[in-house]
Amino acid sequence: MAAEAATKVLIVEDEVHARQGLAELISDWGYRTETARDGAEGYEKVVAWSPEIVITDLKMPRMDGMELLMKLADSELSLAVIVLTAQGSVELAVDAMKLGAYDFLPKPVDAVRLRTILRNAVRQRETEPERAAARRERQQAGSLGAMVGQSPRMREIFALVERIAASNVSVLITGESGTGKELVARTLHELSDRRQRPFVAVNCAAIPETLMESEIFGHEKGAFTGANERRAGCFEMAEGGTLLLDELGEMPIGTQAKLLRVLEERKLRRLGGVAEIAVDVRVLAATNRNPQEAVAMGQLRADLLYRLNVFHVEIPPLRERAEDIPLMVEAMLAEMNARHGRRVAGVAPQALQKLTSYRWPGNARELRNQMERAVILASDGGLIDETHLQTEPARDEATAESPALGEGVHLNVGTTVAEAERRLILKTLESAGGNKTRAAQMLALSLKTLHNKLKEYREQGADRL
Repeated sequence: MAAEAATKVLIVEDEVHARQGLAELISDWGYRTETARDGAEGYEKVVAWSPEIVITDLKMPRMDGMELLMKLADSELSLAVIVLTAQGSVELAVDAMKLGAYDFLPKPVDAVRLRTILRNAVRQRETEPERAAARRERQQAGSLGAMVGQSPRMREIFALVERIAASNVSVLITGESGTGKELVARTLHELSDRRQRPFVAVNCAAIPETLMESEIFGHEKGAFTGANERRAGCFEMAEGGTLLLDELGEMPIGTQAKLLRVLEERKLRRLGGVAEIAVDVRVLAATNRNPQEAVAMGQLRADLLYRLNVFHVEIPPLRERAEDIPLMVEAMLAEMNARHGRRVAGVAPQALQKLTSYRWPGNARELRNQMERAVILASDGGLIDETHLQTEPARDEATAESPALGEGVHLNVGTTVAEAERRLILKTLESAGGNKTRAAQMLALSLKTLHNKLKEYREQGADRL
């Protein structure tokens, strides 16, 4: 209670009964409270009273909540802002989060949820000095969580991840397969106040459509054939922590609509259930596809994308940040030595040059596999040399000769996008020697999506070019 008693909370709300009710509720929890009737009076009290936390409505006369938030952001005052939104105003709440709000709550206010947010905000302020010291150490070491890099692109990503980790905002993580999207998600979790709670990662591409809703939202006994007992879904398993929805574009549209409702109301109903269950989960999403293209193709709901894309972390492919490879190799070597009980001393200059000059179509995942193989083959106390590296590495699209699209694929003006896509997919599969996994990687598609496309073409009688 000591932390609460020392914490000052300003409530900015134009509706008198709501303002007084919130002040009484929060005071009962031990916080010191003050109130303001609108944003203009709120800003004056921020300057005069110096609260640590501001709770503000968005719709107010004179100066609304968004204006107040922008004014506070410009002032660089150190405080947490919690915004209150009317039902159906999630777009405004998302905009507020982008401007720096700590969290948002729909009206009518859920007291349990509000108390949790206040406690998290207080905890974040208490640990800020330690966070700042750890941040300086990480910057010098060129690492953040399990992520490693010193290139300008990676430093930008580190700065963004550190800035948004402590909040509860949703984050969309994009990048080619193997770039480390889950590492970013885990780092966001580990740097947050939720780090003592579960981190749950769900690969939407690996779940059959018929089981998707059950996997995510859970089900009651008897909800469908084979549902012999109640089962908690991923949201409930991640309670208090973080949920990563990987390959979001593979989620059925109907399930996406239900997900959007859970994100907005923070409540869910198990499949076959009638009771609503409150959930406190931070949701992150990842995809190796262009999300705007997925929306245009009807594979991703635009409103869901908007809700999840409060912040966007785009991870560059490894070929665009080759200067990070020596540092990554050093970190992977230490990890693999520990994992396999080896004492490999380092990497010979010629081998490091080979690793640095290769373009890594499989990105960091391919580099990790290469390093694990090399550590196992190298001698204890010795160095990894060129003989320990894979003699025939995975095909490098940038340097290996590959057939151009025009070789056997003729596109005329007026060819539909669907037809162009069909021809490109089939030609790429042919180029990959029929290897569907490789073709999916080359096309930046999930294997599930490629299988679905090929099934569709077979049904249309279009197996061949």
